Amino acid sequence: MGQVDFAYDTLAGAVGVAPSVSIFADREDLRQQMRGDAAAAGMSLRECAGLDALLGDNPRPLGEAVLIDCPMPDCATVAALSRIDERVLRSGAQLVVSTSVDGLDDVFACLSQCQPQILVNPHRADRIIALGRLLSVVPNTRLRELSEEDRLTLLRLTEQVNQIAEKLERLGDGEDGGAVRSPAHAFRFGEEAGGTLRQPGDRLVRSTRPPLPDPRLVRRIIHQRQLRARFFDGELFADPAWDMLLDLTAARVEHTRVSVTSLCIASGVPPTTALRWISQMTDAGLLERVEDETDRRRAFIQLTDKATDAMARYFDELGKSAAALV
Repeated sequence: MGQVDFAYDTLAGAVGVAPSVSIFADREDLRQQMRGDAAAAGMSLRECAGLDALLGDNPRPLGEAVLIDCPMPDCATVAALSRIDERVLRSGAQLVVSTSVDGLDDVFACLSQCQPQILVNPHRADRIIALGRLLSVVPNTRLRELSEEDRLTLLRLTEQVNQIAEKLERLGDGEDGGAVRSPAHAFRFGEEAGGTLRQPGDRLVRSTRPPLPDPRLVRRIIHQRQLRARFFDGELFADPAWDMLLDLTAARVEHTRVSVTSLCIASGVPPTTALRWISQMTDAGLLERVEDETDRRRAFIQLTDKATDAMARYFDELGKSAAALV
């Protein structure tokens, strides 16, 4: 861990005063591992305890960063997470929650306000990457005083931590399952998307949106894309953003709702990676979260109107040739 320690030390020095962290996990070995990684990241420990510490009536003081592991949250833990969600939002802290595939929908539904990082069945490298991302945004006085050059340096250092963590995870596991795939850092959703067409004289004109494609066509395209993995390594064709856009386009025409777990499956990449894409696509205005009106414990993901407009225009541009692509 020498290289990681060096990168973390540099990163922690760049952001100024060490942020405090609260760690909650039932597994003792995992708590100690998270504690060690947070210390290597230059963070000071406020609390390290089991999930029971979150369930009391008296709220416990939280650090500037909160790390929680709850593989299968029960009703009491879900309620506690909802309270943590509100407190983190008010305090401006950063929250990282790890869970399982089976627990993902419950965790996603109850963390609706504070924009946490959610990890699914994470490897240690996933947790280290989450800490690196956390350090780049955790609030502190000195960070706000950084110059633009310093901010770029900070982002590069965070990426360095990510890359080192990925290499260490591959070496440690000795198998492909340990590799961590990082999505692109940003999306471009420019003026010409969403129905704004360029006309002679650089005049922008809003045109009527064409209808969305037949969902059967979209499902055939999805099936065709998935079929490639039977003959080639799936990583050769990994394009989670596009696969999720296709799945949500079909769902919109079919008037069906898509859970976050279902969308992660549709992405074709590990759930933690898919969640990073969903977060970035939401920030870019492509996706939006929709609460279930009848059950507050559930939430769904759908295309925004702007993304729907762009998908409709894309398929309209393809026209009849879209069917030939299947």
